Amino acid sequence: MKLPILSAKEIIKVLERAGFKVVRRKGSHISLYKKSGDKMYLVVVPDKKEVKRGTLMSILKQAGMTRERFFELLKQR
Repeated sequence: MKLPILSAKEIIKVLERAGFKVVRRKGSHISLYKKSGDKMYLVVVPDKKEVKRGTLMSILKQAGMTRERFFELLKQR
């Protein structure tokens, strides 16, 4: 299934459902943080109305999240 084109707000909501917390906002980028066991994840989301699919894929890699998990959390809207 293709990744959707979403806004930064929608992506941040999904990441927050996964346990991420917004830690800072600098310019047009929002940083989210999550500690899971002995791993720490820092994700940077560009504050745009439409985040491209490639950027979203990079965000998922930073978050250590699979596409399937992302879609599960996205459906919980």
